[in-house]
Amino acid sequence: MPSYVANIDKLKSKGVDEVWCVSVNDAFVMGAWAKDQKSTGKVRMMADGSAALTKAMGLEMDLTARGMGVRSQRYSMLLDNGVVKSLNVEAPGKFEVSDADSMLKQL
Repeated sequence: MPSYVANIDKLKSKGVDEVWCVSVNDAFVMGAWAKDQKSTGKVRMMADGSAALTKAMGLEMDLTARGMGVRSQRYSMLLDNGVVKSLNVEAPGKFEVSDADSMLKQL
């Protein structure tokens, strides 16, 4: 998320209306994370506590054996009027395609 906070003006100049951060956490965790990252007014924090959205998109990963339950894969997605224009899913343990710089290249 830090790269999206840092690049919000560049994203908006390319026509992005909103940037959302969706995580399989509750609203309180997301609020604390937003405060820590100073993302208020830049990135909208969206709690997917039960992973319903994540599961509906097929982006869940089950880490129950590691004591973490169902989580979300790391990804970035570009939507245009509700239509997915690009979906960038990270390989496990990687951070190469879901950052703001990668998204900026797709706009």
